[in-house]
Amino acid sequence: MSRFPAWVYDAGREPDPRFSLANERTLLAWIRTGLGLFALGAASLAVDLGLGGAGRVVVVAALGLAGAVAIGLGWSTWALTERRLRLQEPLPGAGGTAVLTGVIVVALVAVTVTAWTAA
Repeated sequence: MSRFPAWVYDAGREPDPRFSLANERTLLAWIRTGLGLFALGAASLAVDLGLGGAGRVVVVAALGLAGAVAIGLGWSTWALTERRLRLQEPLPGAGGTAVLTGVIVVALVAVTVTAWTAA
């Protein structure tokens, strides 16, 4: 029986389950972050931020895109980390996650400042 994705699970040998489970918990944290960003985008539709139609679309799209990127980055980082665990290689760096964290912080600050000044 083959597991998905094969390029991850067909490499090397089974690592210590504790490491695989920790890697999975990190993926789940990125998924929760993405879902939170989606929810914030949906909430910005329900709250009048005083942005007008185009501004509202930009905020919702930016938060939705950040959420999708967070989930995609979480999955790709999980897969690379799991493969490297199986091959007993050094783990990947956190460059992509650092950039995404910066984007999320800037987006949240912009939404907060916009909502505060509109109130």
